[in-house]
Amino acid sequence: MKQYTVTGERAFTLFEILISLFIFSIVMVTVFGSYQAVFSKTDAIEEGMDVYETVNNCLNRMSEDIKSAYIVLPPAYDKPRFDSEPDPYRMIGDSSFGGGGSFARFRFTSYAHMSLTKDSRNGIAAIVYYVSERQDETYALKRSDTLAPYPKYPRGFEAKASDPVLCPNIKAFTLLYYDEEGMEHENWDSDSQEFKYASPAAVKITLEIGDEDHSLFFGTTVKIPVSREPVL
Repeated sequence: MKQYTVTGERAFTLFEILISLFIFSIVMVTVFGSYQAVFSKTDAIEEGMDVYETVNNCLNRMSEDIKSAYIVLPPAYDKPRFDSEPDPYRMIGDSSFGGGGSFARFRFTSYAHMSLTKDSRNGIAAIVYYVSERQDETYALKRSDTLAPYPKYPRGFEAKASDPVLCPNIKAFTLLYYDEEGMEHENWDSDSQEFKYASPAAVKITLEIGDEDHSLFFGTTVKIPVSREPVL
């Protein structure tokens, strides 16, 4: 039986009201679901932007350090003898082990000293890039920066908790060194006869970062403005 208001207009039945509420609930679920999807995508985009910004800052820092490398040139440089001390300004590219794998490690001297303390001294710093395991069992690329007197490398090198992190969530860190002829080397020692006591002309940096399920790859090649040619 139909119901009418006092004005003579038709009123809604209970069934029609329930149908309207049901349709309204479907619309609201769809709307909120769309908002949730948008927010999820926004969070992912912001997280991705943070990763790219972190890696970009890391590669820029490394590029500036390497471009500012201090290298002793002949005749000031004299190749080492059997009983002589190694060149304190030498470049050494080697590896360190951790987590069942190995990571590149690079020691060199540079004008790009950055003081993280109240010590405002300037000078030529011994810089070491290395990968260290963190408490959450992830790995981070770190930067050691020490003014003279330099610790003997690698025996005297000590990683410090205070060394700044250049990039977190490291899965792989590789360096390749190029000589003046463009030949590629996986390691380097500028104070070694194997490399004719020369310094590399360029360094290629490759980073893999991420978690167990995802990886992102980044890299750059840095040309060293001044390099020592082979010493005969």
